[in-house]
Amino acid sequence: MVDDNPLTRPGAAHPDITDAGIADLIATFYGRAREDELIGPIFNRAVDDWPEHIAQITDFWSSIMLRTGRYSGRPLNPHLRLPLEDAHFDRWLALFEQTATELFNDEIAHEFMIRARRIADNFEMAIGSMRGEIRSPRHSR
Repeated sequence: MVDDNPLTRPGAAHPDITDAGIADLIATFYGRAREDELIGPIFNRAVDDWPEHIAQITDFWSSIMLRTGRYSGRPLNPHLRLPLEDAHFDRWLALFEQTATELFNDEIAHEFMIRARRIADNFEMAIGSMRGEIRSPRHSR
């Protein structure tokens, strides 16, 4: 039986995704995010050591896209303390998608976005739960 779900399919998300490509995406995205007028102030208040943060997030995406297992943290926890609203997630996704589509072909960018949308939904629902709200996925339906 073939697993058609891209999130549970074994192996890399796409054969042409590389660690170097992931590193480029993350560095480019966070360079832009830090300057963004909506999400930049939140990132800049929350992150003390940008090189360390970039390395952690690169490992996170490598684990997701290439199944390297390099990231073993808990990415949700730091976000639960931030004053994040739907508009922040919408902007994060738009900027991430813009960066991914500039750096990769449509097929690879799509693989990143499937996962980015799922992450955004999971974080939004967890933050809503902490606030006593019941939320439905908005991005990965």
